[in-house]
Amino acid sequence: PVRVEFWGDTIEEVRSFSVGDQRSLDALPRLWAPPCRELLLTPQVRARAAELRDRHPELGELFSKIAEGHPVEGMESLAPVLVDELEMLVDLLPEASAVLVCDPERVRARAHDLVATSQEFLHASWAAAASGGQAPIDLGAAAYRELGEVRLTTLAAGHLWWSTSPFGLDPDAGPARAPLRDALGELVSVDVDERVGAVETRTVACTATMAYRGDTEQAIVDMRSWLAGGYRVVLVTPGPGQAQRSVEVLAEHDVAARREETLDTTAADGLDTDVVHVVCGDLPHGLVSEPLRLVVLTNDDLVGQRATRSRDEQRMPSRRKKQIDPLELKPGDHVVHEQHGVGRYVEMTQRTVQGSTREYLLVEYAASKRGQPADRLFVPTDQLDQVTRYVGGEQPSLDRLGGADWTKRKSRARTAVREIAGELIKLYAARQATKGHAFGPDSPWQRELEDAFPFVETPDQLSTIEEVKADMRRTVPMDRLVCGDVGYGKTEIAVRAAFKAIQDGLQVILLVPTTLLVQQHMATFAERFGQFPVVLRALSRFQSDRDAAATIAALADGSVDLVIGTHRLLSPEVRIPKLGLVIVDEEQRFGVEHKEMLKHLRVGVDVLSMSATPIPRTLEMAVTGIREMSTITTPPEERHPVLSFVGAYDDSQVTAAIRRELLREGQVFYIHNRVQSIGKAVERISKLVPEARVTSAHGQMGEHQLEQVMVDFWEKRFDVLVCTTIVEAGLDVSNANTLIIERSDLLGLSQLHQLRGRVGRGRERAYAYFFFPPDKPMTETAHDRLATIAQHSELGGGMAVAMKDLEIRGAGNLLGGEQSGHIADVGFDLYVRLVGEAVAEFRGDGAQPEAEVKLELPVDAHLPHTYVPSERLRLEMYKRLAAVRDDAEIAEVSAEMADRYGEPSGPVLSLLEVARLRVHARAAGLSEITAGGSTVRFGPVELPESGRLRLQRLYSGTVVKVAARTILVPRPRTAPVGGALLKDEALLAWCRELIESVLDRRPVATQGS
Repeated sequence: PVRVEFWGDTIEEVRSFSVGDQRSLDALPRLWAPPCRELLLTPQVRARAAELRDRHPELGELFSKIAEGHPVEGMESLAPVLVDELEMLVDLLPEASAVLVCDPERVRARAHDLVATSQEFLHASWAAAASGGQAPIDLGAAAYRELGEVRLTTLAAGHLWWSTSPFGLDPDAGPARAPLRDALGELVSVDVDERVGAVETRTVACTATMAYRGDTEQAIVDMRSWLAGGYRVVLVTPGPGQAQRSVEVLAEHDVAARREETLDTTAADGLDTDVVHVVCGDLPHGLVSEPLRLVVLTNDDLVGQRATRSRDEQRMPSRRKKQIDPLELKPGDHVVHEQHGVGRYVEMTQRTVQGSTREYLLVEYAASKRGQPADRLFVPTDQLDQVTRYVGGEQPSLDRLGGADWTKRKSRARTAVREIAGELIKLYAARQATKGHAFGPDSPWQRELEDAFPFVETPDQLSTIEEVKADMRRTVPMDRLVCGDVGYGKTEIAVRAAFKAIQDGLQVILLVPTTLLVQQHMATFAERFGQFPVVLRALSRFQSDRDAAATIAALADGSVDLVIGTHRLLSPEVRIPKLGLVIVDEEQRFGVEHKEMLKHLRVGVDVLSMSATPIPRTLEMAVTGIREMSTITTPPEERHPVLSFVGAYDDSQVTAAIRRELLREGQVFYIHNRVQSIGKAVERISKLVPEARVTSAHGQMGEHQLEQVMVDFWEKRFDVLVCTTIVEAGLDVSNANTLIIERSDLLGLSQLHQLRGRVGRGRERAYAYFFFPPDKPMTETAHDRLATIAQHSELGGGMAVAMKDLEIRGAGNLLGGEQSGHIADVGFDLYVRLVGEAVAEFRGDGAQPEAEVKLELPVDAHLPHTYVPSERLRLEMYKRLAAVRDDAEIAEVSAEMADRYGEPSGPVLSLLEVARLRVHARAAGLSEITAGGSTVRFGPVELPESGRLRLQRLYSGTVVKVAARTILVPRPRTAPVGGALLKDEALLAWCRELIESVLDRRPVATQGS
């Protein structure tokens, strides 16, 4: 992201900035802003639209908008009539470029299908834009060119055109050709065509190598036979570790192999034919050439996975401490004030009291008496850390100001929280007292396995892997929870941890909640461990009784290194003598009795749990040191945001969306959330897209039947899965990249967000369609939900509510589901704060909650609307300032303000000084500094005799009220005679000086929390 600073209409500076803390990073010399639409509303396009408006009166409204320069949904479908000529890609190539077309036959067929699908989308978008009006053209007919036409244009422009085809050319097609030889004496056939110049055809005699998919034995047999037949054999590996390992494996099987630093690719004749040449390189697939007597094999041919990364320098991330959730409030939102309870936010308002202007949050509470107007509370923005948005129940009832209900609910929640904290501490203490296995440092094979990972690790992944390994190296058994969205790379962490345990000669079990996940993990682990002597087994209902018995026996005699299974692994018949690591995937989906069994396991063995439900950062901080936690929040490098479309249901849109997905050999989730009519939905889709293989899944099916359908879909036996919201959690089908929701107006925001998370797991661009009935009125809340989903295809601020909803589930998973009632009572954020306090109390980290500081001084301290125009951003800055706890944090916020909004002045500087005074007052144990008339009251104050004498000497006329624990200090004036009372920054500086010189004898720097 980039920040552009203007002076009037002139750009002064362009800077990149970090999304995490909004601070600038580097100055940029330029910013390239590409158009955000395919059709640009240039003067020529607008003039053409004005002409067409008169020619097609039925489309007058549509063309009028375009003529006025307003973009219209579906206007791209009119591009062929609104612009003179559509440019081809080859028109934009630099001079004397070369175009290479691989498999022209497939390109031609694929282009034909894409054009057909594009036509369907054009018709659908046209119908949406024109409300059924007749199109002025044959849509799209002029928008596409034949492949032959593109080739002619390319050659005419002086470019080269090459194509490679596995079919060769038919000698009977075209004029007779005289055989020609080139300079090397090789036979060449030439076609002469007056329009395009010579067409030269060469036949390359080679075939693709076989895909061994981890079958090392077969690969070695083939290599032996090639060497015996006098072939030169080259094996290309992605890294030096794998090259060395390949040489060792071949030597173990009596096949001569030699590690080569470089190979002269032009001198294949110079290679020995009695040895396999192993070299590092980046080649996707190999080949066998009989005329050249040459075989090239690649890692991908042997293992079946592609290393797609350049292993850049990877740096460990720096995680931001103290992330403040921005307080995004709309009028009418419910908020929780720590002292007064649940109220309704009305607005932000400025008030001028005693000549000083400040900004307040206006919060409405229940009326104290029936028939009376609602009570109102003005919350100063410097007390914003006491206010949080209410998240927890549907519609909470408002509290009364000064009523006892709130205090009771808060104390009930506090009691429940203390019990949980006690339970967590007990488990923690039991684990600390147990001696487990301390794993050794990484072996060379471990590094090799990690080098073979075919993607670039995200910074979060790297730090989590380090945390897990550090836990494993300690003698205290590990108990770490790894949280991260599906597809964010949790499985790779499990792969590396499991391999580390196996390298130490111990056994590993991976527990998953469903048999489908057993198969998914089995495929992943088999691929990653393919090159190493690791014995894997699965244990679930999909194994026959005989296979299951053999696996259990092999586990008992220690010959199985890793077993992946469902809760069956927890049954008493399963004995694992050398158990070193238990990995639990989606722990929250196991039943109570299984969790109890896991609890017993936890005490003596290293346990790594994984969860896709987000655990809130605030809760993570609260239980730090009791339950070790790692969060992965960075999406993988090649992950794209899901493109979302919200609109009225339309058969043509559905047909086009499904066909586009089938074209790229993908799959579709179609959500129809009524079991009674799901059969009709399957019939309808089968009629709309007859070529699609459609099946259905819902919660009323038998468990076995449902599982079988899911497995069939995962194994690509079906193209479209029509289902209820049963797919909301835990199904990872990376090939499914289109989601269609028939009645999205009936689902909650977090459900919509979770469902959208089912697609977009791989590198393909994913699409999500949220439909609603065109003929039924939509409720206000449904409209808001769909607007939020449409605006935030990436995880942005608008998704905070959905994330909060999911985080409540996460909190329930971590602390026990029975807590949801207490969370609803006091709101999620305050509940988490109570957890933190209870944990700190049990650990003896100081149970005293922080005193709030009430400042009432004649100071003009606020953020002017001209300085920060957006209410949301003003709220965010106020919240940041209310949360600061030392001078360094104030300096940080000040620097951030200067960076984002310009140098602070006047009331903004006063606001920063108010925050500084609050920090110093809190450090001195004060809870009140108020100005009244000609004195300033400080309290509570307890001074020894020497302190009182010092106070009287420095501030004569001070009244000390011992019983009330307050002091009244005369407020100074600007001049001894006739001067005005001090106010604004001068008064703040005087208060701070008094605190430092008399009340606080300790250095403030040590007081930050």
